[in-house]
Amino acid sequence: IGFDGYAIGGLSVGEGHEHMIGTVELTAPLLPATAPRYLMGVGTPADIIAAVRAGVDMFDCVLPTRNGRNAFAFTQHGPLRLRNSAHIDSTEPVESGCDCTCCRHFTRGAIRHFFNCGEMLGPILLSLHNLRFYQRLMQTIREQIERGRFAAWAADALEKYRTVR
Repeated sequence: IGFDGYAIGGLSVGEGHEHMIGTVELTAPLLPATAPRYLMGVGTPADIIAAVRAGVDMFDCVLPTRNGRNAFAFTQHGPLRLRNSAHIDSTEPVESGCDCTCCRHFTRGAIRHFFNCGEMLGPILLSLHNLRFYQRLMQTIREQIERGRFAAWAADALEKYRTVR
């Protein structure tokens, strides 16, 4: 038809990652390669990486902030559940090397404490961290595509983003 861009929607509503990506892999190639392809409301790191591999260009999702409000952090080494007792006395940042305010100024133990005592700073800081994580993820994806290394990088990245610590 000649639209400025095309959206794929109605996915990620309970069908599971493999079925969702299977549908995207079938659908994305049917859309014009010269127009942006947008996957609506999808957003785990594994979903995004697999969808980019299938030809999707853009995403939106509430996951970074919703998960941040529920003590779940995305990191380059895989997700963390900050309510877990393993983080009680941790002096580590949520993610070493992350440049967000949360990681530069607070420890995992402090973030866990904020959640356990109902302090709103915990959800705010972890939401900010997760948004920064997603920015860095997309930057890495762009860099890997530009270097011609995306396929190999994606295979490794998909494995680490499927486990929860």
